[in-house]
Amino acid sequence: MKNNKTKKAVILSALFLGPLIFYIFLSLGIYHHANLPILTEKVEDVKGNTSFKDHFSVVSFLGTDIEKNKAGIFNLNEVIYKRYRKSLYFQSVLIAPKGTELEVEALKKKLSTYRDIDNWRFVFMNADEIKKMFNSFDTPYTINQDLSSDYTFIIDREVRLRGRKDDEDTDGGRLYGYKMSSVNSLKNKMKKDIEIIYYQLKKSMEKEKRFKRKI
Repeated sequence: MKNNKTKKAVILSALFLGPLIFYIFLSLGIYHHANLPILTEKVEDVKGNTSFKDHFSVVSFLGTDIEKNKAGIFNLNEVIYKRYRKSLYFQSVLIAPKGTELEVEALKKKLSTYRDIDNWRFVFMNADEIKKMFNSFDTPYTINQDLSSDYTFIIDREVRLRGRKDDEDTDGGRLYGYKMSSVNSLKNKMKKDIEIIYYQLKKSMEKEKRFKRKI
């Protein structure tokens, strides 16, 4: 009889403690990866109706050769924009040189055949402005001659560049941008990093709600 009671106690403890221990380990794992590093403290903001401030922005540089560079935008549209287009504060900002308005309009029409483009922001700038903005990101990359970049970037609500300091595929571990031609990079790196940003936002909002309730 005593043995049966002991067995029941062990089983009940396992049923209760098992999920609890699993949750603790899971939480520790999440918190360990829950801080996406700031790589550049302050970047150049766009001017006009669009701003990086108070948004989570995915920023890309299209360049003058729209036809050559649009494949990366379609990758971004399918892997990133499709998932986050309705998320709080999200926007995808496309920087294009002045003079490419007609080509960009054709690109917008093509993108809109897949899904709504409400959170795509198309910004036209002159060459010097584009170079100045790109350089303000302070990355090891160089902008292409046609003012495009092979990389897309994450800018947070405080207008800071986010990325990785422990990327296993990068010399020195610092990952400043995500290669748009690589679906693998967008899916397995950028997507995960945006998830971390939204996890941080969620925890911050929960903390703020708790603080208000105490008041």
